[in-house]
Amino acid sequence: MGRRRSGRAGRYRSPVSERDDAVPEPLGLVTYREGEALDAAEVAALFDASGIRRPTHDLPRIAAMLAHANLVISARQGERLIGVARALTDFSYCCYLSDLAVARDVQRAGVGRELVRRVRERIGPQSMLLLLSAPEAMEYYPRLGFERVDNAFLVRRTT
Repeated sequence: MGRRRSGRAGRYRSPVSERDDAVPEPLGLVTYREGEALDAAEVAALFDASGIRRPTHDLPRIAAMLAHANLVISARQGERLIGVARALTDFSYCCYLSDLAVARDVQRAGVGRELVRRVRERIGPQSMLLLLSAPEAMEYYPRLGFERVDNAFLVRRTT
């Protein structure tokens, strides 16, 4: 399943239908959307604001990351993008959560937890959810129900 271009360079729409849910959070009303057309520059700015390490200087690469993910859920406070979960999944056995980013000024308000909850809901109980954690987030993920595993292997990227 590929992504459909939405007409603006650097913007992509998920192959699934767009869903839009507004949820009251401690920080005010947060709108969660699955399949929102996201602008690469806006996502790169969120990555920078969240502390996640991604190649934010390379907007074509960020656009490709969005284009090839098949599950993207965004969180907005008004028009401001405050969080995103980007995943690759077959919706039947495995889901790799490749990005979970929440702007630093709204971290600890439940946005990341809600993004993960929505990913889990969308992939269903038959799919495992896995991720690679940044060293500084190793204590966060167990609080969301993730368990640490020792049976993984990695081939690091060269660029």
